[in-house]
Amino acid sequence: MRRMAWALPAAAALVCGCGAGASAPQATSQPPSPAPASHQSQPAATRASAKPASGKNAASAKAQQDAASGGPELFRPNRTGILSGKVVAVDPGHNGGNFAAASVIGKLIWNGRETEACDTTGAQTDGGYTEAQFNWNVAVYLTADLRAEGATVALTRTSNIGMGPCVTERAAIGNQVRANAAISIHADGGPPGGRGFAILEPVADGRNDAIIGPSVSLGADLRSAFASGTGEPFSSYDGTDGIQPRDDLAGINLSTVPKVFIECANMRNATDAALVTSLRWQATAARAIAAGLTAFLISAGS
Repeated sequence: MRRMAWALPAAAALVCGCGAGASAPQATSQPPSPAPASHQSQPAATRASAKPASGKNAASAKAQQDAASGGPELFRPNRTGILSGKVVAVDPGHNGGNFAAASVIGKLIWNGRETEACDTTGAQTDGGYTEAQFNWNVAVYLTADLRAEGATVALTRTSNIGMGPCVTERAAIGNQVRANAAISIHADGGPPGGRGFAILEPVADGRNDAIIGPSVSLGADLRSAFASGTGEPFSSYDGTDGIQPRDDLAGINLSTVPKVFIECANMRNATDAALVTSLRWQATAARAIAAGLTAFLISAGS
């Protein structure tokens, strides 16, 4: 998703938002099943018709109505915990059906500063494992972790076989539910010789001025938790010390709630590719993200 010397030409970028180009997967990947014992509760198992946890934000959050087709949905907590009353928007970047929907995802939208594609296909490992599947699996694990601590979770998509939603809609979902924090999960498609993770933070553009400070704090907590929880180094090519400000992403340009992106690893790097294709590491990454979100939400106290 960067604008760097090794990036693809603009035409190719319409179908690849997280780095180097990716061909359509040969088969539809499945979410992690069965999940590890600590992650046996799958997001799709509990529908949003149940009331969310008590709390100012949770009480005002409204469920989306199109989850039956893989669209966004709100999931209530499994139990009370340290995140009771909190709402977290979780956005698994891209979607597995985007490969077959170039005309849909390629339409231009306004991201608050300039035009960009509605959505992209995302990156891929050299072996063909898609970023969309990685993002989805991590989001499944993360949703279970957060709900187990009492949080209400708004997922921007509830399957990996659909298309989109557009990046503008992804931002709007977090805004609509007045999330206390929002995270967009990605994995990069950077230079094969580089590896590591990066937190992408918003740059003030007027609409999002109020969330810059909180988003920086969220980014710092996520950086610390992800580094210690996974052992993944800071990106060797994107940003400085694991932080990269971005002004070209609708997801953070249009957000009115604290929000960052995380590029969990570089799918084009052999070492990182072995990690992102591991269900065990995906669950580890989710736990680390949950720890960072929890640290931010507890310190913010809102």
